[in-house]
Amino acid sequence: MFTGQKTTLRDLGNGLIMRRSTPEDADALSEFNGRIHGEDEADSKRVGAWTRDLLTRPHPSFNTGDFTIFEESSTGRIVSSLNLIPQTWSYEGIEFGVGRPELVGTLPEYRGKGLVRMQFDEIHKWCLERGMPVQIITGIPYFYRQFGYEMALDFVGRRFGYEAQVPKLKDGEKEKYVIRPAVKADLPFIARVYEYAVQRHMVSCVRTPEIFEYELTIQSVDSPHYYETRIIEDEAGEPVGYIQHSNYLGLTGVTVVWYELKPGVSWLDVTPSVVRYLWNRGQEYGRRDGKMCTSFGFMGGADHPVYKALGRDLPSVREPYAYQVRVPDLPGFLNHIKPALEKRLAESIAAGHSREIKVGFYRDGLRIVIEKGKLTSIEKWMPSPKEEGDIAFPDRTFLQMLFGYRSYEELHTAFADCWCDREEVRILMDILFPKKLSDVFPVA
Repeated sequence: MFTGQKTTLRDLGNGLIMRRSTPEDADALSEFNGRIHGEDEADSKRVGAWTRDLLTRPHPSFNTGDFTIFEESSTGRIVSSLNLIPQTWSYEGIEFGVGRPELVGTLPEYRGKGLVRMQFDEIHKWCLERGMPVQIITGIPYFYRQFGYEMALDFVGRRFGYEAQVPKLKDGEKEKYVIRPAVKADLPFIARVYEYAVQRHMVSCVRTPEIFEYELTIQSVDSPHYYETRIIEDEAGEPVGYIQHSNYLGLTGVTVVWYELKPGVSWLDVTPSVVRYLWNRGQEYGRRDGKMCTSFGFMGGADHPVYKALGRDLPSVREPYAYQVRVPDLPGFLNHIKPALEKRLAESIAAGHSREIKVGFYRDGLRIVIEKGKLTSIEKWMPSPKEEGDIAFPDRTFLQMLFGYRSYEELHTAFADCWCDREEVRILMDILFPKKLSDVFPVA
């Protein structure tokens, strides 16, 4: 258990010490992260506020010692840092621990010295100790591959409309739906709607009451991960859904990061009121900040009911980026989610089927044994020149299939060294690991 005292993790012997953070680091680390990660003055302020929140406000999963810091022992100056935000996600309803590294940064003069690698080695040990078999990070392309990550899960994805697409009320017409600020008493309703919504997704973040309360009442309004939460009510004052949106203008407007309705409510009916609210809110932000608001947007991943409800009235599309995923013990994770894999078999044309599948990753592999529709063994297996297996994936590309990001056919098209010798095996792998959408709203 972290005690809150400064804990040295490593002394490089050259004037640099790696240690864990304490709340007393809030000022220096906020300034460091704002300078490293901020794109402009306003963004630097937001990044600094996020850092300060993690170190000084009660977070539902983050410990104040969950930053690693490299500092100069003679001056105390921070030269490199990152953190780990623990959380729980779900794979087809099966929960698993996730460690989310974030705010990875190093001063320019200290880059290329392996400081980030040493910090990743440390937080990966924390993940093992705390029972978090999967690590997820958002960030720049390619860089995190060197620490065992693969871009393997949809991340955000947006669609935008403009003033011409804002539906106008007729003369004398009143809004059918009122959008008001959420209060603490609304949190059980929000939680129920969230649980209903994530059933569309293969992978989702498990959001506890503590997480909802933190985001509504504790998190700083200056944090880049603070979102205004609004309840949508019908004419009778009954809540029908909720939205969460940024409290400042992005490049050109206000973007909704989460919009959901309870079962049995028409998206076609409610969405025009939401769009008008967003447009008007964006104009308010523009006047406040001295900027022009020219758009409204929805961050709904690759697919979302609001995209269908608005159709061509969301003409600008920004395709999803990707979460970068690490699964160091692949057989262990597959055994953990085995009930979901067996359910896929039971509901497919392979119900009751038996087969051994040897999956090669060139340097290692998996042996999967199916007996009468049950996965009786998922274990490590080593390919050889004499036994290459039944199907092969280069490097960590199999993670893309595991998390529903790409189908086998897409991987085979993209990678010449992704191959399958037997059609039966390909069919079974498509059943076990289908392409399926996810839109994960992580804890920050």
